[in-house]
Amino acid sequence: MTRSVWKGPFVEGFLLKKAEKTRTSGRNEVIKMWSRRSTILPQFVGLTFGVYNGQKFIPVLVTENMIGHKFGEFSPTRTFHGHAADKKAKRK
Repeated sequence: MTRSVWKGPFVEGFLLKKAEKTRTSGRNEVIKMWSRRSTILPQFVGLTFGVYNGQKFIPVLVTENMIGHKFGEFSPTRTFHGHAADKKAKRK
């Protein structure tokens, strides 16, 4: 189920403050964040966020195509090591 339109997109308050602070300072530093459920807004375009995936921070450079998506979509939490059948096929 989606979020209702009259509420607007969900973004953590501290995230807006950090992004504004980084933009005004002019430095291109990674903003560490744990809020994977926050929506990407147009103000975030061009900034780099370190999205925590439960183990490490994955750097995500926000582009215009990402607006409206969630930060969690761009930092996978599971590592795919391949299927067991693939090893037999490559051995031949």
